[in-house]
Amino acid sequence: MIGFLLVDKPPGWTSHDVVAKVRRLSGVKKVGHAGTLDPMATGLLVVAVGPVTRLLRFLQDLTKTYVAEARFGIATDSLDADGEITETSPMAFDRDRLEQAVSRFVGEIEQVPPMVSAVKVDGKKLYELAREGKEVERKARPVTIYQFEVLGFESGEFPVASFRIRSSKGTYVRTLVDDVARSLGGRAHLTALRRTANGSLSVADAATIEELETVGVATHLIDPATALADLPSFAVGAQDEDALRHGRQVRIAETFEGPVAALGLEGALVAVGEPEGGWFKSQVVVR
Repeated sequence: MIGFLLVDKPPGWTSHDVVAKVRRLSGVKKVGHAGTLDPMATGLLVVAVGPVTRLLRFLQDLTKTYVAEARFGIATDSLDADGEITETSPMAFDRDRLEQAVSRFVGEIEQVPPMVSAVKVDGKKLYELAREGKEVERKARPVTIYQFEVLGFESGEFPVASFRIRSSKGTYVRTLVDDVARSLGGRAHLTALRRTANGSLSVADAATIEELETVGVATHLIDPATALADLPSFAVGAQDEDALRHGRQVRIAETFEGPVAALGLEGALVAVGEPEGGWFKSQVVVR
């Protein structure tokens, strides 16, 4: 049983909970996921079953798309609805002003990771420090926001807005929304977050936990080539496929930047690697 699962993570579950469930249902020990979702969040979690877990890093590097809802004027210590309220101050703004603020966050921006993140400072994860009641200085990191769209808006003392966000790896949506609020003179926290896509993989094609329990994992597995369809690719013949499977390099005529997928007979994924001086050097070979 080897392949990828698209799972629609329910609220209240950690990403590790989903991985543990897939292990039990599949009987396979080697299971991993691409991109953590917090317990409050729902939506697409890409899960690898078997040795293809080595390919997860290429999926983690793809853009992520979210639908988020936030309440303005109220801050929490986790920047989401699971946290304790730390600040309350009514905010007065309309949708036009919100859209103007949002537009300033499109493109490459600097973002400070939240204390509830898994980023390490001096060898310790931030969320571990947060549990100890500590807050430490964090360095801002560059992330890219490709799309930031206001989907809905409810005015009032504590306005509520919903957004569609497509962003690079490493973006914290909770921080992004709070940064927008700060630019408007206040604070905000997430009340809902749903991941709708990982690259071109969509939550519309994902299975629920109940469906996995009912019909089994194997029914919903997709092959590695489908899972990594966002990567540029080139075809190899039988001789080159054999060479790649035995750890040798092969000639590559096309010019690519970044990871490239080598596809063999009937479009099956053979390897992922990077071109170097006219040669394709494998980073992961699919056995």
